[in-house]
Amino acid sequence: MKVLVIGGAGFIGSNAAERFLKKGNDVWVFDNLSRRGTDWNLKYLKGKYKNLTFVKGDVREYPDLKNLFMKNRDFDVVFHFAAQVAVTTSVTNPREDFEINAMGTFNVLEAIRESKSDPVILYSSTNKVYGGMTDIKIVRKKGKYAYRDLPKGIKEDRLLDFHSPYGCSKGTADQYMIDYSRIYGLRTVVFRQSCIYGYRQFGIEDQGWVAWFTIATMLNKAISIYGDGKQVRDVLFIDDLIDAYEAAIKNIKKVKGRAFNIGGGAKNTMSLLELIAFLEKFFNKKIPLKFGDWRPGDQPVFVCDISKAKKELGWSPKVSPEQGVRKLYDWVKDNKSLFSDL
Repeated sequence: MKVLVIGGAGFIGSNAAERFLKKGNDVWVFDNLSRRGTDWNLKYLKGKYKNLTFVKGDVREYPDLKNLFMKNRDFDVVFHFAAQVAVTTSVTNPREDFEINAMGTFNVLEAIRESKSDPVILYSSTNKVYGGMTDIKIVRKKGKYAYRDLPKGIKEDRLLDFHSPYGCSKGTADQYMIDYSRIYGLRTVVFRQSCIYGYRQFGIEDQGWVAWFTIATMLNKAISIYGDGKQVRDVLFIDDLIDAYEAAIKNIKKVKGRAFNIGGGAKNTMSLLELIAFLEKFFNKKIPLKFGDWRPGDQPVFVCDISKAKKELGWSPKVSPEQGVRKLYDWVKDNKSLFSDL
């Protein structure tokens, strides 16, 4: 199988690339290497696998993508992970956010459509497409927020309500992915992802909070919490996410043109303060905290109802939050030098 990973030197992209490289597939990574850690991720993949081809390019530059697909019309699978990933950055620079997330995704779809190729296309969307969800009743249970009436979490039939430039740009891309399946027959699948964490994640304060809290604790850095820390997410380890991608590829005839909420589900939830408490116990030390204002569009709770993914993909998470944080800790410990400049 021939696999293209757009944004393949980033956190999710490099892990997806490695999964398919390990299985002996020919994998192409397309990335502009602008994000922190991408150089290291690419070096790691190049050093370990001979079946990797790297193409430097930017999703904002349509000729880069058009040339790639015109020369390679036989990709079996295309992953699209290239993105601007932080709500705070989208607020300070909404134009760049739009150009990368919305226009970049449109460029990917058009390049594939014009090349007349027919790969499976998997897109990494976000729970932010549902907005602030202020109509949903929230309660406090045991020191953290929870849905009053939705014990399993949010389903895919929830109305979209883009909030923040990031929500708008990712939501636009999300809908284009679905519509290009409906109108042009492209075999797209959208994953509206909750909190993903794992190896080779270089997130900082405003992104990838599970990874950042773990890294900061190891480096004795102060941690900033936006809001009161009682907000809850269903956390999902990276290996489980890629299992979901593989399940979608296997079931593409049934699931093309569909969107799935993908996260840890109701059984794998964690508040920010719960993670802090876990890390304090794990590291046997007190963690200094700073608190800041809530970020635009930041939901007090987001938990995916993953029933649809379980039913249609035959998928469910395997790694508990405690197991996942330990795996992440081991990776950070083994690669501590990568974070010396923080």
